[in-house]
Amino acid sequence: MKLTVEKDVLLEALQKVQSIVGQRSTLPILSNVLLKAEGDTVSLTTTDMEVCIKTGAAAEISDPGGTTLPARRFFSICRELPDGQVEIEVDARDVTTIRCGPSFFKLVGLPEEEFPPLPEFEGREVYTVEQDMFREMLRKVIYAASTDETRYILNGALLCFKDEKLTVVATDGRRLALVEQEVEFPEDAQTNLVVPTKTLNELIKTLGGEGVLRIRVSETQVAFDFDRILIISKLIEGTYPNFQQVIPSQCEERVAIDRETILTAVRRVSLLTDDQTASIRLNFGRNKLELVTNSPEIGEARETVPVKYEGKEISIAFNPGFLMAPLRHLDSDEIFFELSDELSPGVIKTSVPFLYVLMPIRIS
Repeated sequence: MKLTVEKDVLLEALQKVQSIVGQRSTLPILSNVLLKAEGDTVSLTTTDMEVCIKTGAAAEISDPGGTTLPARRFFSICRELPDGQVEIEVDARDVTTIRCGPSFFKLVGLPEEEFPPLPEFEGREVYTVEQDMFREMLRKVIYAASTDETRYILNGALLCFKDEKLTVVATDGRRLALVEQEVEFPEDAQTNLVVPTKTLNELIKTLGGEGVLRIRVSETQVAFDFDRILIISKLIEGTYPNFQQVIPSQCEERVAIDRETILTAVRRVSLLTDDQTASIRLNFGRNKLELVTNSPEIGEARETVPVKYEGKEISIAFNPGFLMAPLRHLDSDEIFFELSDELSPGVIKTSVPFLYVLMPIRIS
């Protein structure tokens, strides 16, 4: 294999794929990036056997072929190269020579045959969504996914293609975030898939601001194809809990609050919470919301926020971190807080199709 590629183009492609490479992989090949040169493109692929990322870079190919190189070391070399054309040549023993200006490196790789093959998605239904829309949907819910490995089905988000809508849901059992958008797809292509958090975070980081994202699904895997990037992920197997059951059918009171104002107030008051029993009490009264935390070992904090509210007095406690999470990821200037009593879940909504259900904390 022999090719010439611009340093900046190669480096940009490596940055897109090297993040999933593990530091201490049990299989040496999983620490490597697969380079495949054909036509006028060199493709780069990495995998950890759960997520696979592939992208391409325009190159001048003198001799087609492939090899694998230690991903992080190859990335470090390319980052330090001077600007200009990078010449890459691979011999029959998978020893790669890298030349750029006055710089010269030889890097020992492994044969491309050892690299795990990519799954095929030919003939599968294609779901098409806008990249920026999908990334924003993921941003608004993924923080609510569980990190408890004993509840594996919750270690990701549900993507539900149904009733001409895409609904994305994440929950850890104590809170639930949901967002939905209208999406066109055939009526017989309705499906549910649970995608791991790691994959979705990679998509949030990689998706562009414009353009189309194509999603293909097999029985056990899903492929996301956009902007010369292909991300393939294992699906989380199992049945996702019925999230509709935890969404209150109706709430007695509804309060409109400025998002930035309450986020700032919660952040300040939570400075005096106890990490072991973190909670903040929200006291809703006539045209005001009082936020209070009180810990005998630490101290007391109190802040009052003006709101338009004429309903009954309600005092309810929440985990401040869980309360702030959606406020940080929403763009709306105003949010709507829906409540019934101190033992029922609180619901945060906005003017867009988003809702966040938060279980209260009982304080004796």
